[in-house]
Amino acid sequence: MSYRKLKADRIFDGYSFIERHVLVTTQCGIVEEIIAEENAGDDVETFEGILSPGFVNCHCHLELSHMKGLIPEKTGLIDFVFKVVTERHHSEEEIFSAIEGAENEMIENGIVAVGDICNNSLTVSQKKKGRLNYYNFIEASGWLPAVSRMRFERASNLLVEFSALNAQCSIVPHAPYSVSQNLWKEIQPYFENKVVSIHNQETAFEDEFFLSGTGDFLRMYELMKINNAHHQPSKKSSLRSYFDKLSEGANAILVHNTFTKQEDIDYIKLQTPNSKLQTFFCLCANANKYIEDALPPVELFRKNNCEIVLGTDSLASNWSLNISDEIKTIRSNFPSIPLEEILQWATINGAKALQMDSQVGSLEKGKKPAVVLLNEKVLSSKKVI
Repeated sequence: MSYRKLKADRIFDGYSFIERHVLVTTQCGIVEEIIAEENAGDDVETFEGILSPGFVNCHCHLELSHMKGLIPEKTGLIDFVFKVVTERHHSEEEIFSAIEGAENEMIENGIVAVGDICNNSLTVSQKKKGRLNYYNFIEASGWLPAVSRMRFERASNLLVEFSALNAQCSIVPHAPYSVSQNLWKEIQPYFENKVVSIHNQETAFEDEFFLSGTGDFLRMYELMKINNAHHQPSKKSSLRSYFDKLSEGANAILVHNTFTKQEDIDYIKLQTPNSKLQTFFCLCANANKYIEDALPPVELFRKNNCEIVLGTDSLASNWSLNISDEIKTIRSNFPSIPLEEILQWATINGAKALQMDSQVGSLEKGKKPAVVLLNEKVLSSKKVI
């Protein structure tokens, strides 16, 4: 069997940096070993930068790729959501072309696995090609109790369709403010031993809505002509109003978390000792800047030893689907965080969150994680294997 031998200024193996070593893989990218450079022999390919496992994008909406540049920046979440709902309908030819282009972009920039939100079957044909590892999150939403059964059946039908791809799938809630209590009851049995993703505390108005029933979400329901009369404020934060419903899942990926507070993290820590659930906080820094012109409390998560992963969100809310661009934004706003730690978020943490760590996320023997070259100076990335 022939092998490739790759050397760079440093190797990041998914956990830490290694210097003066060579990565050995099969021609198709299965990791054989990492050995000291003096034992590597001839035919070593040398690169400038950092060799890393492929990146894991824990939150994406591939189906919205055709909306790149259509929604103005910094509108705030309410107007952004309204525009997505009302302006997402384009020709299938345009949508399929944009999906293919977006997947190409992710692969070229070194993404190897994606947690992808699915509200329809438009990404199925592209995913059949098997070019990326996908965890398909079939998203259920419906704030009106009367539509809960119809929305659940739609999600169930999509689950069957995506399951035929031989990829991991689960039915998940869109967000606390878009899933009625009736719909929660329908979808909760489908969380057991699965990964559950949910948009969490993306705007300050989300907590206000659950605490007191006031705020800008009322305007959103008016815009969408949704009767909100059934809502009874829980007098608790958004997270504390729903989190216990996820308890039967294996992993919970809380996405955005732009306005998550210490008391929410404390609540999770109180809940999880009695549960098998492991919680991951997904940062989509560029999408947060694009929509709300805000950033999540990254240092708060680090102080509490939270499990952090990275996502890109969609091209409707981001300038690119590139994890290295997310790393660049985090580094520029939180310069004290070591690059080694952020790369853990982008690789092994994401793989664990998506239950793919037996395949990707680290340069360990037998895995096929892809190999990415990261330019440390400008934080650009490209796939090598």
